Amino acid sequence: MTATTLGGAVDGTLTQYAVFPESGLVRAPSNLTPTETGTLTCAPLTAWNALYGLESKALRPGQVVLTQGTGGVSLAAIQFAKAAGATVIATTSSAEKAKRLEKLGADVVINYKEDPNWGETAKRLSPGKAGVDFVIEVGGPGTMEQSLKAVKMEGIIAVIGFLGGPKAENEPSPLAALGAGCIIRGILIGSKAQMNAMNRAIEANNIRPLVDEKTFSFENALEAYEYQWQQKQFGKVVIQLPGAGA
Repeated sequence: MTATTLGGAVDGTLTQYAVFPESGLVRAPSNLTPTETGTLTCAPLTAWNALYGLESKALRPGQVVLTQGTGGVSLAAIQFAKAAGATVIATTSSAEKAKRLEKLGADVVINYKEDPNWGETAKRLSPGKAGVDFVIEVGGPGTMEQSLKAVKMEGIIAVIGFLGGPKAENEPSPLAALGAGCIIRGILIGSKAQMNAMNRAIEANNIRPLVDEKTFSFENALEAYEYQWQQKQFGKVVIQLPGAGA
């Protein structure tokens, strides 16, 4: 077993106690509760990698970030982008979630059901109508066409969670991506160095990871997974271990 497989391809993290080498641990941000800290190792780290993983093109103040939906990566990306002084354009499918995205910090929210050409709309809303600097692409083949329309020349589309499946009707070809003149990065969580940098930023900016209002006990772990599959959550679904605190 390698250090990169535990909790992914290899089970074993749903446990109250575990033994790890010192090299496999990082210091938690001092401003977070145990519940909040438990959310950091996947979605927030992935969002951090998407925005800061390519050091020569790392997010800067005044840039524009386009996020998709209300999954954990997109929500964390909004928080990191706002802390950096960036503008956030977010997409969602409901008025209720739009209000929550605005409360989280999104500057503009586009309902993609009402506006199927949301990529063009996002580009039009960007400074000089040049396009957005970052797209947090979590929709896969079905949304890539609009992402390519939204991104600016030499901007970044960070592709997250693209697991394959049937070809989408409007899936763009590789030539379309070349024509957009952008950088397309496949994101697979992040490194230990990136996590340390993220934790320092969380502490310095007092960023609080978004946890769903409903949490679950260790004994009710199955219910937590069922709740997540129903896509009712807004924020991370957390299983609290006995004695870990809130």
